[in-house]
Parts: sequence; C-alpha cells; structure tokens
Amino acid sequence: MLAPLLSGAFDRVEGTVSLRSKALARQRNRVALQAALAVVCTTLAVSAHGQVYVGADPSAGAIVLSNFPSPQAHELLLPAVREPVVEGAVRSETGLLRSVVKPPIRAAQLRDVIERVARTVDIAPSLIHAVISAESNYDAQAVSPKGAIGLMQLMPATARRFGVRDAFVVQDNVLAGASYLKWLMGYFKGDIELVLAAYNAGEQAVVRAGHKVPRYPETQAYVRRIMAELRSTDSLPL
Repeated sequence: MLAPLLSGAFDRVEGTVSLRSKALARQRNRVALQAALAVVCTTLAVSAHGQVYVGADPSAGAIVLSNFPSPQAHELLLPAVREPVVEGAVRSETGLLRSVVKPPIRAAQLRDVIERVARTVDIAPSLIHAVISAESNYDAQAVSPKGAIGLMQLMPATARRFGVRDAFVVQDNVLAGASYLKWLMGYFKGDIELVLAAYNAGEQAVVRAGHKVPRYPETQAYVRRIMAELRSTDSLPL
C-alpha cells in the first residue's frame, strides 16, 4: 500500500522538477536571446541600417540571427531603417531610392577621394558625384536587393571587370565606377545621357534601344534627374 503512494509522490515530484527545469531553461534562453539581440541589432541594424531576421536551428540547439531571410531565420525581428527621401529622389536600376538634389554631409568627406580618382581616370568629378548621389546617396555600405555594392553600386560582374576584389573599399569602388563611366564615354562618343542610361541599365540595353535611352521608366527618370542636377550646378561634363 505504501509503495504505490510513494511511487505516485515521486512521479509528482519529478514532474514538478521537470516543469521547473523547463521554465528555467526557457528563462535562460530568453536572457541569452536578449543579450545576443543587443549585440546583433547594434551591429546589423544600427551600423548598416539593415533588417534583422530570427529563427532557430534545432539540430544545433542555437538561435539564428541574420540580416537576410533564410530557412533558419525567417521571422522579421527588426525592420530596416530607411533614410528619409527628399524632393528629387530617383530609384535606380539597382533598386535603391536615393536623392540627387541634397547630398548629405559625407559627400564633403569623400571629396578628396573623388577628385583624386577623377584626375586618375580623366573624368569630371561632378559626374562621379552625381552618379554616387543617385546610386547610394554617399553610403559606402549600401547594398541593393540586386546585389550592387557601395558608393557607385557596383554589380559583382562590373567589380570583377575592373579588378575590384572588395567593392566596399571606398577608393576601389569609386575608381571602378569612374573607370566604367570613362569606358562608357568612349563607347557612346561622349553622349552623357547614353552614358548614364548605360550605367543604370547596362550598355547592351542602350544598344538594343537603337543608341537611345531605353524606355524603362526607372532609367529615364535616372537620366533626367542626374542631367537636371548637372545642369542646375553648371557642371555638365563636356
């Protein structure tokens, strides 16, 4: 008679301990998650203005955090921080919405680099500034949904074409973008509108359009806005 009672009592004690252990484990996981989020949100969201996705990897018993969605981290935890768009903004082929009217303070910080590259490549610095403003708004860490990187939003193929290994390196990014503009200037015989259209949509798109600005709304807006900016500052490259 006593044995069944003791057995039942032990079962209840084990059940209580198990529940308490699970509760403690959940609490520890929450604390660990909060600590991890504090670090990751700071590095991913604040420095790069990026989104944060969260998930779990049962096989590894780990929490997965990422700045892009994946099967392991599919739940949006923190949305991306978007810079405010001012009048004159234009969406480039790379998918970024940027302003060509009011460049930020960091444009002045990059002036020496841009002017040095302009002398090296023999291209007007005003054209480099206008393209950077439209492409990335002077954000050296910008990455578009299509994978374009850095100040001049180099696609991986373009970066390789001009010998860039790390497109986040400011000097290399600007030099490659400016070199591409210079190449386009020769290919389209100095026609700035066609050069801009080709930088945005690719030179073959301009060729297929009969050496005219392709009828892509984004490309036409891109060319129109940059040309207006160059003319308004009296810095249209010749």
